Amino acid sequence: MGALAMDNKELNLMLEEVQRTPEEYWPALLQLIRTFREAITLKPAKASFRQGWQEALNGETQDIETLWEDIDAE
Repeated sequence: MGALAMDNKELNLMLEEVQRTPEEYWPALLQLIRTFREAITLKPAKASFRQGWQEALNGETQDIETLWEDIDAE
């Protein structure tokens, strides 16, 4: 459900919960919300595999040696 489609009551409840949380924890709460959103918007494994397989069949690949370029080992 998009933000515009969200019921105002639900949005108000979410805002009330944030306001009840001490401000010092808001950055962590924001990160939790972002992580949650990213996790639920990932493609299902089957669709992701299908896309990867199709890319491989189309020759849309990289040599394994190039995958580590520009990565600094510390």
